[in-house]
Amino acid sequence: MPTSPEQQHRPLDLAHICHRVREKSESYDQYNFSSKFNDFLKAFFDLAQEFDSVEDFYRICVAVPLEITDLASALYLTEGEEERLQLVCDSEQGVLNDPVPADDTVGLQEYPYETGDSYVIPICSKQPSTGSRFSQIMHAEGERRTELWCGVKGICGQGRILGMFEVKPLQQLTDSDKFFFVKYVNRIGFNLDNRLIARQNIDHLKFINTLIIDIEHNVIVPNMYFRHLFNQLKKKIIELDKIEEDIKVFADGENDNTRCSSCLSRCGELRRDLLGYHRELVKHHANITLFLESLFRREHFEKGHLVLHSKRCFIEKDVILPQVEHYASRLRAANVTVEQPHNMRQEDFQILVDVGLLAQVYANLFSNAAKYTREIIDHRGVPRKAMAYGREIVENYPEPGRRGIKFNVFTTGPTLSEKEGSRLFKEGMRGPGSDGIPGTGHGLSFIRHVIELHGGTVGYEPTSEGNNFYFILPVPPTEYPSYDLVPVKK
Repeated sequence: MPTSPEQQHRPLDLAHICHRVREKSESYDQYNFSSKFNDFLKAFFDLAQEFDSVEDFYRICVAVPLEITDLASALYLTEGEEERLQLVCDSEQGVLNDPVPADDTVGLQEYPYETGDSYVIPICSKQPSTGSRFSQIMHAEGERRTELWCGVKGICGQGRILGMFEVKPLQQLTDSDKFFFVKYVNRIGFNLDNRLIARQNIDHLKFINTLIIDIEHNVIVPNMYFRHLFNQLKKKIIELDKIEEDIKVFADGENDNTRCSSCLSRCGELRRDLLGYHRELVKHHANITLFLESLFRREHFEKGHLVLHSKRCFIEKDVILPQVEHYASRLRAANVTVEQPHNMRQEDFQILVDVGLLAQVYANLFSNAAKYTREIIDHRGVPRKAMAYGREIVENYPEPGRRGIKFNVFTTGPTLSEKEGSRLFKEGMRGPGSDGIPGTGHGLSFIRHVIELHGGTVGYEPTSEGNNFYFILPVPPTEYPSYDLVPVKK
C-alpha cells in the first residue's frame, strides 16, 4: 500500500493504527454502501452507545433493519452449558421473556446460508483472522467478492460463534444486501461480545462479594472458636506447669502419699481435658476444612456462581450428625436439648447432594438454634427448651408423580407468622427479638441459595410450640426408597 510523505512522518507509536485506518478507508471505498446502508450503520452505532443494557442491545439489532429496510429479522444466541441455539429477540415480538429453542431451519453454522425464506448469518465474537480464505475473498475486488463469499465456511476465523442472525424475506435480498448484512452482523458480534463480557464480569464481582459474605459467615466467624480452644489449652498448660512444680517439691521433700495421689489425680484430669480439647480441635478443623473446600473451589470463580460437587451420601450420618456434634457444646451452653429422630438412622437412604454446602446449611440452622431457641411450657405442662430435626417424604414434589424429601429443623420458642418467617430467607433480614444477638441476616439467605441450586425450595412453618424451618429436595425416581413412609401432603 503506497504511503504519502505525510503518512511517512506519522509517529512510530501510531504506525500500526494509522495503517489499519488506511485499510479501513480502502475497504469502505470497495464496499460502496448506499446512503441508506450508511445511515443504517450510523443509527446502529449511535444507539448501541446510547443504550446500556444487553436487552436494549437485542432490540436495537432487530429494530434498525426493521425501520430502515423494512426487513424482518431475528436474533438467536447460544445458551447454557450445551450451547443450544435459542431465539431471544425478533422484529415481531421484541425481547422474549423466556427464550425459545430455534426451530429446525435455523442451526449453528460457521458460514451464512439460505433456508426457506430466510438468510442466516453467524454472529462471531471477533473478526476473521487475516489468513483465512474468507478474509482473502473479502479483500477481493468488485463483483467477484459478492459472488464468492456466500458459501465459504469458517467466517468466524479464530472467534467464537455467539449465535445466528436471521433476515427475511430472502427474495428481497440482493447479493449486495447479503454482503452488507454479513458486515452488519460482524458488528453485532463485536458489540455483543463486549457486553456479554462486561455482564459476566459484573456477575463475577457480585458472586465474589456474596462469596466473601459466605466465607465470613460460615468460616471466619466459626473459626473464632479456635481462639477459645487455644485459650483453654493455654490454661491447661499453665496447670501442667504448677503440677511440675509440685512434683519437684515432692521429690525434694519427704514422701507424702496424699500429695502424690493429688498430683496423679490432677494429671489424670488434665490428660482427659487435653484429649477433649484435642478432639474438639480435630472436629473443628475437619469442619472448617470441609467448608473451605466447598467455598473455594476453582469452578466457583471460573463460572461466577457456586458449582455443586454432588455425591451419594446418608444425610443424617454424613451431614447432620457431624454438625450436631460440632454444635453440641454451644447447644449445651444454651441449655438446648437436641431431640433426634428415630426413623432417619433406621430408614435412611442415600441421595445425591453436595455434602460440603449442605453441611453449611445445617451449620447455619444449628447456629440459629443455639442463639434463638427459647423455653416454653409444652402441651404436657412441662418446661421444654429443645431443638429437633427430622425428615419426611413429600408426594407430588416438585410435580405430580414425583417425590421430594422435606428436612425439618424445629426449635421451641415464640412463633412468627408464615410471612415473617419466609421473609427471613432474604439477604440481611433478621427476625424480631434479634437485637443484641450477634448475626448479619445472611445465614438463611445462604441456605435458600444452596437449596435452590439443588433444585429444591425452603420454607418456614409456625407450630403450636415453636418454629420449623425446612427445605425440600426433589428425589429422582431412581433414588426412591424401597419402603413407604407416611407421606406429607404438600
